[in-house]
Amino acid sequence: MTQTDAIDVKYVAHLARMQLSDEEIATFQSQLEHVLVHVRELSELDVEGVEPTAHAVPVHNVFREDAVRPSLDHDRVMANAPQARQGLFMVPQIIE
Repeated sequence: MTQTDAIDVKYVAHLARMQLSDEEIATFQSQLEHVLVHVRELSELDVEGVEPTAHAVPVHNVFREDAVRPSLDHDRVMANAPQARQGLFMVPQIIE
């Protein structure tokens, strides 16, 4: 791995507002270097003619039919509401 390929784990941890021990930094540095080695090996593969895909297996329309089905009873649901008005849940305002 070249110096330009190295990931500064301490700097990245600082950006993520994480406090890591020197031992953790060394462990993560080693792990990230191994990941980069594998990525470099993958980038050397000849993928000419391989169609890009987002899934390992073909995925066809995974959405269910949009059909009306029985739901929860409105009165039973509203019975659990701490506060309700005009059949709707009342929630505290969070924006000042």
